[in-house]
Amino acid sequence: MARRTTRPTGGPTGGPTGGPGDPDATQGFDALAVDDDVPEADPALLRSRRRFARRQWTRRWLAWKPVLAVVLLVALLVGVLWLVFFSSYLAVQGVRVAGVQQLSAAEVERAAAVPEGDPLARVDLERIRTRVESLATVKSADVTREWPDTVLITVVEREPVAVVEIGGKLRGLDEDGVVFRDYARAPADLPRLQTSADTGAEALREGALVVASLPHDLSAKVDHVDVQTVDEITLELRDGREVEWGSSEQSDQKAEVLAKLLTAVQAQHYDVSVPGQPTSKQ
Repeated sequence: MARRTTRPTGGPTGGPTGGPGDPDATQGFDALAVDDDVPEADPALLRSRRRFARRQWTRRWLAWKPVLAVVLLVALLVGVLWLVFFSSYLAVQGVRVAGVQQLSAAEVERAAAVPEGDPLARVDLERIRTRVESLATVKSADVTREWPDTVLITVVEREPVAVVEIGGKLRGLDEDGVVFRDYARAPADLPRLQTSADTGAEALREGALVVASLPHDLSAKVDHVDVQTVDEITLELRDGREVEWGSSEQSDQKAEVLAKLLTAVQAQHYDVSVPGQPTSKQ
């Protein structure tokens, strides 16, 4: 229970002052009165309140933390999508061509028609590949992105295995029977395919397969290959001898048999169309 304490004050001479109605007496008591009605703050209570406030703040942060994380993640994702798919920072600035020997890089770039300035991520690589492979000399093409701003076109060119005369022009023929380039003069290291007007594309492909299967030492002895049908293919050697080959089936075995026959038997005509039963005649 709060108490109010007072201390008597004497007059100038130390004697008692006037009664309760004396203003001078009451003024002294009021000036020296000590008010004990206001309680002092309890330190333990203050610490408890501070702990409570911290717990409240922590609970609010834990409740909002996943929301803030999601908001930041969405903002980051939107920023990345904009940067990659719509901004000019990752746009196509150039094209690099690899693997060309017969073609020039400029020819491939013209055929590819890569849209420079478009975002690299939105470039249609498949359509570019299709346009490049439309070039007769290109056997296959691979188109990839080289970040941050380049399209890489890797080309596999067709390799000629023989020369065929079509329409009065010498054309290169690859192992798949595809005619893909012109020659002003037949290369000395390539055998020629001779065909008739009735020779079809399938027979031409068979002739190419036969030439492609010949070992190098045997191919060097071949002057030209006469192709009539898919199973009527004859090798004309540079020394005038001829070899009835048949179709392209079992070509490896036929080449082995022929190599032995050319060494062991002197003849003008050899037949290895059935490699298990080869024949020869003058």
